[in-house]
Amino acid sequence: MNKLARPRPEFRGPRPSAARRSAVPSPRHASSAAELLDALFEAERTVRRLHKELGRSDRTAVLTAIASAIIGALQERDEREATVRLVSCAQVLAQFTGDQTVDLLIDILGSEIAEAHQVAGEVLSEFALSRFKEVALGVERALQRLPQDHAARLELPFLLQEIPEPGVVKLLQLFLQQQDPQALLAALEACVERGDPELLPAIEALRSDRRIVELGDEEGETEQAELGQLATEACDLIREGA
Repeated sequence: MNKLARPRPEFRGPRPSAARRSAVPSPRHASSAAELLDALFEAERTVRRLHKELGRSDRTAVLTAIASAIIGALQERDEREATVRLVSCAQVLAQFTGDQTVDLLIDILGSEIAEAHQVAGEVLSEFALSRFKEVALGVERALQRLPQDHAARLELPFLLQEIPEPGVVKLLQLFLQQQDPQALLAALEACVERGDPELLPAIEALRSDRRIVELGDEEGETEQAELGQLATEACDLIREGA
């Protein structure tokens, strides 16, 4: 498999063992399970009510509160607590529109919490399908405001390449002008997945780049390669698929 065409990992929760799946609960355990299930139903009703109330609240106040919560969550040492906060913020943001909403979702996308950036990515993808210009402008702002090594720079190209909009090519070209070599690698891989020949001139400009980047595969193994060599491979793959 070509280094630039490897599949991206999916996040899946652990599967219960066969013994656990087939075990028949005792009446006492069944009663306890029923109580827990009722508590879960009540918690879900509460979540839905709070989402509705937040959606009806003052937009500026809600977004200000979410921005503060995201900052706190990104500094949170307890990963479980950070996950709860970031995922909840991303889900609430799905009810709003506008520049600040997109910026906050991109901030969550750059989190190291897998579940959080997955949810934020799903919300951004939905936004991009219905309000592409809004997301495109947010991406352009992100490239100006985020540090060169920010994780969102690695995620956004893959999110964008799946959007059926001609403006995606322009955005991917911007990602190919970044300074961080690992961010450039992510952009190259996304361009290969996009497969649009219009990207070739921007990719060819990297063929003389001698910086070394680190690649990983689905088995967790890593190897090093020259960025210019990978740019050449990317051009070949896009031409082959055209």
